[in-house]
Amino acid sequence: MKPIEYTRGLALPAILRERIMVLDGAMGTMIQRFRLDETQYRGQRFRDFHRDVKGNNELLSLTRPDVISSIHESYLAAGADLIETNTFGATTIAQADYDMSELAVEMNLASARLACAACDKFSTADKPRFVLGALGPTPKTASISPDVNDPGARNVNFEQLRAAYYEQAEALVQGGADALLVETIFDTLNAKAALFAIDEYFEASGERLPLIISGTVTDASGRILSGQTVTAFWYSVRHARPLAVGLNCALGAALMRPYLQELARAAPDTFVSCYPNAGLPNPMSETGFDETPEVTSRLLREFAADGLVNIVGGCCGTTPEHINAINMAVHGHASRALRASRFYGETA
Repeated sequence: MKPIEYTRGLALPAILRERIMVLDGAMGTMIQRFRLDETQYRGQRFRDFHRDVKGNNELLSLTRPDVISSIHESYLAAGADLIETNTFGATTIAQADYDMSELAVEMNLASARLACAACDKFSTADKPRFVLGALGPTPKTASISPDVNDPGARNVNFEQLRAAYYEQAEALVQGGADALLVETIFDTLNAKAALFAIDEYFEASGERLPLIISGTVTDASGRILSGQTVTAFWYSVRHARPLAVGLNCALGAALMRPYLQELARAAPDTFVSCYPNAGLPNPMSETGFDETPEVTSRLLREFAADGLVNIVGGCCGTTPEHINAINMAVHGHASRALRASRFYGETA
């Protein structure tokens, strides 16, 4: 086995002890603002592709890199310390919906490089910027049957997920990501496949990046879709020794508080992240959600003041305006203190 090499992402723990870091907002929300049509999604390269590809946002890293770069830069200009790669659905499993599975590796490489270029443009000695390689949950679940008449049916298995996540992680690291983010976890078994694949790649490559894990509570039950409470979810993934664990998506900040409090209690020795959506769906608003930048930022400022968070940002419906307001709201607030250091790269 090759000796482990540590990356510049190891600067993250020291920064997180000093201050709250700000994550970017929603990629999909910003892409919608461009109102791209089918022809623009296809670009010249895929002009004769055999099926529609509009809505395949990860493809834009290949056909419209200018759009993706401009979104990254808008979030960095708003004050984001961390930006996610445009790879939420860039697995062979998710890309099968568009018959583009063979492009998954290229999408991840291109997306990571675009994010790195944006961070290089905005980084300063006082405010370095970092790229999080985003691994989404895939549209398939290993724990839940897609057929209500057959509870034992599955449309994906652990090995298929592991293989897809392995090549995604490899491409993101090779593209220059500073850390990996397994996010919007609604099925813990899917997440375990991702974590297994990431660790497998780290062992094989000799390179190890910090890891962030973010689950999603889907409703007022306080559970993720596959049935676990926030505490149970944490105990299922803590073996991965993540830099941070958190919650994102599904709920706006107002509804997320009790579950964030539960997670902060359950994981006192790990940094905590929180990037809620912009509230409840509202078709009359520009973002499609209720919570304005002012409301979201006020709520996240309260989370910061109560010592619940180390990383804050935005998910569905959030924009650079949200991130700018969040950045100003948490500025000067102390980062949530850890009881001990158990995350990746350090010993307890």
